[in-house]
Amino acid sequence: MYHNKAQKYHHASNLIDHFCLYKSQLSDKMKITFKSTLLLLILSQQVWAQSISSIYVNPNVGNDSNDGSKERPLRSLVAASKLVNSSEGENPVTIYLSQGVYALMEPSTFHPTKRTFTKQARLTIRAEILPDDPNWNSGSMPTLIHTMPLSDDWMGVKDPFGGGMYGIKVEMSHLSIQGLKIMGAPIIEHPQKGKIIRVYPITRPNANLDDLEISQCVFAGDEVNAPNHLGVIANGTGIVVDHCIFYNLKQAIVYWSRKSTGHVMRNTLIYGGYGCGLWTSAIANDFVFENNVVANGQYAWISQLDRDRGQQEAAGVEQKAKEPILYQVNNSLIAGNKKITGTGGGPQLNFKDIDPILLKFNNTKVTDQAIELDFNQESRNFLHPVEGSEAAKIGAGLFKQK
Repeated sequence: MYHNKAQKYHHASNLIDHFCLYKSQLSDKMKITFKSTLLLLILSQQVWAQSISSIYVNPNVGNDSNDGSKERPLRSLVAASKLVNSSEGENPVTIYLSQGVYALMEPSTFHPTKRTFTKQARLTIRAEILPDDPNWNSGSMPTLIHTMPLSDDWMGVKDPFGGGMYGIKVEMSHLSIQGLKIMGAPIIEHPQKGKIIRVYPITRPNANLDDLEISQCVFAGDEVNAPNHLGVIANGTGIVVDHCIFYNLKQAIVYWSRKSTGHVMRNTLIYGGYGCGLWTSAIANDFVFENNVVANGQYAWISQLDRDRGQQEAAGVEQKAKEPILYQVNNSLIAGNKKITGTGGGPQLNFKDIDPILLKFNNTKVTDQAIELDFNQESRNFLHPVEGSEAAKIGAGLFKQK
C-alpha cells in the first residue's frame, strides 16, 4: 500500500528500470521512450482508480484483472465492490452490469472507507439496460444466482440453523440497486430437522445506516429447485422498494429496525410468498405503502407484535395493549392469501394469526380471489399481472413509464 503519489512514482520507476535492464538489447533511446510511456500508463491508471465514476462488469467477456472501464470490464460484482471500497473521492459512482448470469461465489460487500457518498452523489448498482428502455426484454436483466459456500455467521452471531448465503452486503449509506434479477440457490432449504439453509440476497445489518433504494428488480425463487429465503433484510432508515417484483420467495422483505423512519414500498408485486409477503418489525408509522399487490401467498403481512406494543408505550400513545400501530395501506390489492396478518419472528417462521388491526385500508381491496400472472416469456409483461385485470390496474411491476 502506498502512502503518497511520490512512493507510487518511485516504485513504478524502479520496476521499469529493472525491466529495461532485463531487456538489455534495447537501445538507450528505446529504453527512455519505453520507460516514459509505461510510466505514464501506470500513473494514469492510478489516477483513474482514485477518481473512478463508472465501473463496467460483464460476466461473459470481463476479467477481474481488468480496470473496470467500458473497454476492459470486470467479470464479477465482487471485484467491482473491491474497486469501490478502495477508491477515493466524493463523486457519485455507477456500476453497470451487462446482461448475463453472475454466479455469486462470495458476498459482494460494499464498505467504502476512503470516500464519501451522499444522497445526491450516491453509489448505484444497475443494469446497463433498464426496464423502461425500449430495447429491454425479459432476458435483458443481469441475473445473480447464489453458488457460494455456506456462512456460519448470521448478522454478527453464530448461525444456529446450519448456515446461509449472503449476496450483496451493504455496509454504507446512499446506495441504489436497479434493474437486476436476483435468484436464490440450488439447495434444499430444510435438509434435516433443525436446519434452515437460507439465502439473503441483500442485507444491511447496521442500524445506523440510511438511504437504501431498490427499484425495478426481480427477486425470484422456487421452493423446490432454488429457494430464495428473504429478498431484502435491512436495519436502519430510509429503505425504499419501488417497482419491484418478488416472485415465489419465502419472504420478500424485512424492515428490521424498531422505530426506524423513512421507509417506502410502492408499485411492487409480491406473489407466492410461501412464508409471508412483507415483515415490519415495529418501524415507525410514517411507512408509505401504496400501489402494491400482495397476492397468492401464506401471510400478506407479518408484524412483531411485542415490539409494536413496546413502541407505543415508548411513544406515550394511549391505546389498548393488544392494538399495534397503524400502517396506511393505500390504493393496493391484497388478494388470494391464506392469511392477512400474523405475528412472530425468526427464520423458523413461528407465526400466529392476528386480526388485521395494524393496517388501515384506504382505497384498498382485500379478497380471497387469487390473481393471474402473464407467463409469456416473450412478453414485456412477463411475471406481471395479466393485462386488463384488477391487479394490473394497480400499477405494480417493473415499469415506471406506461
